[in-house]
Amino acid sequence: MKINKFVIGGAMILGAVVFLIWTATASNLEFFMTVDELNAKGQSVVDKNLRVSGAVIGDSIQYDAQNLTLTFEVAHVPGDSPDITTEGGLAEALHQAVMDPSRARMKVVYVGVKPDLLRNEAQAIMTGHLGADGVFYAEELLLKCPTRYEEAVPEQAG
Repeated sequence: MKINKFVIGGAMILGAVVFLIWTATASNLEFFMTVDELNAKGQSVVDKNLRVSGAVIGDSIQYDAQNLTLTFEVAHVPGDSPDITTEGGLAEALHQAVMDPSRARMKVVYVGVKPDLLRNEAQAIMTGHLGADGVFYAEELLLKCPTRYEEAVPEQAG
């Protein structure tokens, strides 16, 4: 009988540990999405931790230096490498996304210092959540300017 108590007690402790790990991981889980995928999910992803990528639309950039509030729009860019390659590389995919008015777009609000790389056709990778108002509230903002890196490649190769 003593062995059964230890086995049952150990199983209960193991079950509790697994449950705690699972709930902690699930609450911090981030879903990586494109603008199209986010729009398709709609209300089902409101207030969930998300990571979204898109092309910055330069004309939409507004910065309030008093309140450190940055707003801009991003356009849908394919999330798969083969699709980006088909469009002619990342720089061309970003350019096409910004120039195509039929691409899905999303408004972004970020509170913090305006990043130096924020410009037209930069790739924005944002971590945050979608509000019920359809605005993406970014807590982290990573920007990549592919034309900068593409210009540096020939110099490094030579």
